[in-house]
Amino acid sequence: MARAAPRPAPRTSVAKPALRKAGAKPDYLQRILTARVYDVAIESALQFAPQLSERMGNQVWLKREDEQAVFSFKLRGAYNKMAHLSPQQLGRGVICASAGNHAQGVALSARKLRCQATVVMPVTTPQLKIEAVRALGGKVVLHGESYSDAYAHALKLEREHGQTFVHPFDDPDVIAGQGTIAMEILRQHQGPIDAVFVAVGGGGLISGIAAYIKAVRPEIQVIGVQTTDSDAMLRSVRAGKRVTLHDVGLFSDGTAVKLVGEETFRLTKQWVDDFEVVDTDAVCAAIKDVFQDTRSILEPAGALGVAAIKQYTARTGCKGKTFVAITCGANMNFDRLRFVAERAEVGEEREALFAVTIPEERGSFKRFCELLGPRSVTEFNYRISDAQTAQVFVGLSTREHGESARIAERFEKQGFATVDLTHDELAKTHIRHMVGGRSELAREERLFRFVFPERPGALMRFLTRMHPDWNISLFHYRNQGADYGRILVGLQIPRGAQRALREFLSTLDYPCVEETDNPVYQLFLR
Repeated sequence: MARAAPRPAPRTSVAKPALRKAGAKPDYLQRILTARVYDVAIESALQFAPQLSERMGNQVWLKREDEQAVFSFKLRGAYNKMAHLSPQQLGRGVICASAGNHAQGVALSARKLRCQATVVMPVTTPQLKIEAVRALGGKVVLHGESYSDAYAHALKLEREHGQTFVHPFDDPDVIAGQGTIAMEILRQHQGPIDAVFVAVGGGGLISGIAAYIKAVRPEIQVIGVQTTDSDAMLRSVRAGKRVTLHDVGLFSDGTAVKLVGEETFRLTKQWVDDFEVVDTDAVCAAIKDVFQDTRSILEPAGALGVAAIKQYTARTGCKGKTFVAITCGANMNFDRLRFVAERAEVGEEREALFAVTIPEERGSFKRFCELLGPRSVTEFNYRISDAQTAQVFVGLSTREHGESARIAERFEKQGFATVDLTHDELAKTHIRHMVGGRSELAREERLFRFVFPERPGALMRFLTRMHPDWNISLFHYRNQGADYGRILVGLQIPRGAQRALREFLSTLDYPCVEETDNPVYQLFLR
C-alpha cells in the first residue's frame, strides 16, 4: 500500500475554454461534461454484486464497461479525440499503435466518423485481435516484436503520411472521454460512495475518473490498482517523477505499460488518493468472483478493481462501506481460461499446495491419506523414486486465510517432512505439471486409468480395498471441477495375482482402463 502525494483542495469553479491562456492546463471538468462519446458508447450499467457484497460485508458495485461494443472502455477516449479533429485531419486519416482494446476503439470510431484508421500492431499479436480490428474496417500494419517497436513505427508513418496519432492514454481529449465513466457513476448512484477502484496502465482511465470525482464529489476516494509486475504509475508517484520499468508482466496485458503518460502522471499525482497492488492469483480469483455474480468473464485488467476491493477489505477489516470497481474490459483469450481457473483457487486461498516426503514402505501412502481426513484433495502427484523415500505433491482445499501453515505443521508432527508451496510461483506455474518421470524401481509396474466420483471418501475407498501386498508406484489426480475425477495409478503387483486384481477392480466398481502398453507411458514414465 502506498499513498500518493497530498492533493490540493478541489476546484470549485470552471473556466470557460475561450478564457484559457496559451499553455494553460486543460479544464477537465468542462472537457468531460462536453465530451462526445455516446455516438459509439453506451451508458454502461452500474451493477450490484450480491455475492461479493455478502462475502465482503460491504456493498460492491460493478461499472460494466466490459459491455461496450468493443468490450472495453477504450472507445470513449478514442472517439472523443477523433470527434474533435477537423474535417481535413479526418480526411488524412488517423493512426495508432496497439495490440488490444485501444486498437478496436480507434477502428470503431473511424468507421463511425468515416475516416481511415491505420493500426500498427506487433507481429506477435494474436490473430483474434488482428481480425477484430479488420472487421471494424481498420487497416492493420504488423511491425516489430513489441509494442515499443509498433509505437515507433506508427510515429514514423504519422510523419510520412500526415495522419493524426491517437494516443491510448496521454492526451487531454482521450482522458476526458474516459472521465465520462465517473460522470455516469455519480449520476447512477447518488448515495454515499466510499471509494472507486480503477485499474491503471498508462493512466488515462484513472486520470479522467479522478479529475471528475474530485471536482464534483471530493469526499470519494479514488484508488488506483496495479499488478505487482506492472506498477509503473505507483513507482512514479513514489519517486516524484516518471519511472520507466525495465520489463512488465504480460498476464494483465491491458495494464502492461513500462512508462506512464506525462499528463496522466501529473493528474494521478494530484488527484488519486491511494494505490493497491495485487498479484496474479488475486486477479484470477476476482475473475471467478465476477463470473459467479454476473456470468461474465473479464480479462485480467478488467478484474483488477474487484481484486483490490477484496484485498483492501481483508487488510483494513472495514464493513458497511460502498465500493465501485470499474470492470474495464472483457477481451479475454479463451486459452487463458484454464490458467485462470487453476490459479483462482490459490488466489482465493481455497487451495493449499505442499511437497511432502513419505517413507517408501508399504502402508505409508495410506497412512498419509488417512491424515488428510475429510478434506477435499484438489491434486495428488506421486512417483516412486528411490528405495527409502517418496516425494508427494498434494493440493488440498482450504477454508480460511493462513490455513496452509497449520496443515503443514500437522503433517510435520506426524513425521512427514513438509514444504508449504502455496505461495511458490515456480511450484504453481511449472512443477505441479512436471512431477513424475521414469523410475528404475517401477519395472514390474502396471498402469491403470480410473474415473472416480468426485465425493469425499472416494480415494480412501480405493486404498482400503487394495491388497496389502501391492505397492502404489505412481499416482496422479487433479480435480477439474467436474462430477468425475480422472486418476492415473501405477501398481506393483506380484506375479500370479491376476485373480486378486480382477476381484479388486470388480469390487471397486470404478470405470477402469489398463494403460501399461500405451506407447506414451513406455516413452515417458516406464
